[in-house]
Amino acid sequence: MVEIKEVKTKKDLKKFAAYPVKLYKHCPYYVPSLRGDELATFNPKKNFNLRGNECKGFLCYKDGKLVGRIAGLINRKDNELTGKKYIRFSRLDCIDDKEVFDALILAVEKFGKDYGMDTIHGPWGFNDTDREGMLTYGFDKRSTYGTNYYYPYFSERMREMGFNDESKWVEKSFTVPDTPYERITSICEKLKKRLNVFEAFDRYSVKQVVKKYGDEFFKTMNDAYSHLDGYVPIEGDAQKNVLKQFATIINPRYSSILIDGEGKVAAFGIVLPSIADALIKSRGKLFPTGFIRVLKSIKKPKELEMALIGVKSEYKNTGINSVLISRIMKNVIDDKIERVESNVMLENNYNIQNQWKFAESEIIKRRQTYVKEINI
Repeated sequence: MVEIKEVKTKKDLKKFAAYPVKLYKHCPYYVPSLRGDELATFNPKKNFNLRGNECKGFLCYKDGKLVGRIAGLINRKDNELTGKKYIRFSRLDCIDDKEVFDALILAVEKFGKDYGMDTIHGPWGFNDTDREGMLTYGFDKRSTYGTNYYYPYFSERMREMGFNDESKWVEKSFTVPDTPYERITSICEKLKKRLNVFEAFDRYSVKQVVKKYGDEFFKTMNDAYSHLDGYVPIEGDAQKNVLKQFATIINPRYSSILIDGEGKVAAFGIVLPSIADALIKSRGKLFPTGFIRVLKSIKKPKELEMALIGVKSEYKNTGINSVLISRIMKNVIDDKIERVESNVMLENNYNIQNQWKFAESEIIKRRQTYVKEINI
């Protein structure tokens, strides 16, 4: 017998947060989320994305055994901007069992129906900095810190349940050049002077940059990403979640934030040290020793993950993107970084993909979201 239970108690929440580690226990490609982030999912005091939105978590039991989890969320801002009545599903993890899949999806559909929603889609998070998309290709490749792993049966079950294709992404692996592009570096220095921009990380620490330019960063990000599938402007308290993450994980050698003469963010490129191996070894827990592994990965990384890149509208087609990429790549080469991998890039967003054409690359993973009408 299959039973669905809503996450309401601390005990339920701990089970919800820990279940994926159990499901993927023997999978070498799975990278766990930070356990603290999972525990904060339904806590409005820690997860500011909850404010103004609806969110519930569900656990699935079969014959008394925990066999799956899912979260449903209604992003009011997204529905307001698009004029749609969508509920998003997220954090879908379960055994390969049709009855279990059906029960979990039905729980989210009913939740959405109760609030007047007519369509379910996902996997989506609250915004573009959350994990999104279901793996459909590259099952033999390790996930990144910023993406979820899925067994092949997940995408098969989605189609069996009547879901249709929605947004699609690719993830790439890049070949790091042996030597810096000295000519390009020289040109970019001249371009930086002509555009009257300076590198924030050359003058300030990460914490100082976050404090001084945090608001301007999000203005530029919202401007640059406004046309992307499923993008929801990151505003108000929700910005604190992202800033906290950046301040913790970022290594300024591999990121760039360019500030113009008016003190505004003209462009940014965020490439994060990979903490995937550290999270695998600690199973997503920072304590008692996990944080030591994470700190080591941040300070002296061997691998990097491309996270975000954006240019303010007024600076498009000026070549400013080459300035920030030139800085990042010089440090990548100087520090002998072994591997650089992208996180998700929309399959049809050639502008974003072309931003990273500094080196040879190959598509190693694909993922997508699914959508269908609620039929209950």
